[in-house]
Amino acid sequence: MEILKTATDWAKAEVFSTSFFILFGAIFVVVSIGFWQLGKTDLAKAYIVPTLVAGAILLTIGIGLFFTNISRISNFTDDYNQDASAFVQLEIDRVDKTLKEYKTVVFKAIPLIIASCALLILFVNAPIWRASIITSIAMLIVILLIDGTAHARIEVYKEQLAVAKTSITKTYTQHTQVKD
Repeated sequence: MEILKTATDWAKAEVFSTSFFILFGAIFVVVSIGFWQLGKTDLAKAYIVPTLVAGAILLTIGIGLFFTNISRISNFTDDYNQDASAFVQLEIDRVDKTLKEYKTVVFKAIPLIIASCALLILFVNAPIWRASIITSIAMLIVILLIDGTAHARIEVYKEQLAVAKTSITKTYTQHTQVKD
C-alpha cells in the first residue's frame, strides 16, 4: 500500500513540474506580445513569431503532460487494488521506457541542438534567423531544466518501485508457502 502513496506523490510532483512548462509557455507568449507592441528594431520585431511559437510549444507540452498525469493519478488506486504486482510491474516498465527517452532526447539530442544553434549564430546575420535560433536555445534550456529535475525524481521513483516489487514478491511467496 505504501507504493500506491509513493506513486501518487510522484505523479503529483509531475503535475506540479508540468505547470512550469505552462508558466514558461505563457511567459514566452507575453514576451512575444511585448515585442509586437514595443519592438522598434528589426531584431525586436523578428522575435515576435519565434517567441510565440516557442510559447505555444511549451504550453502544448505542459497542458498535455498535466492532463496525462492527472488521469494517471485517478487510475492508480483502481489499478493497484486490482493487482498490486501487475501495477508495480507496469510502472517499472513505463519508468524504464521514460528513462530511455530522457537519455536519448533530453540528455543527448537537446544539448546537441543547443550547441548547433549556438554555432549557427556565428554564421547568420539576418534578424529572423538570429531571433529564431536564440529563442530555440531559450526554449530548449527551459525543457532541459524542467526535464532534468523530472529525471532525478523518476530515478528515485524507480528505486522505490524496485523495493516494492521485492516486497510484494516476498509477501506472495510467504503467502503461498503458508497455504501449502
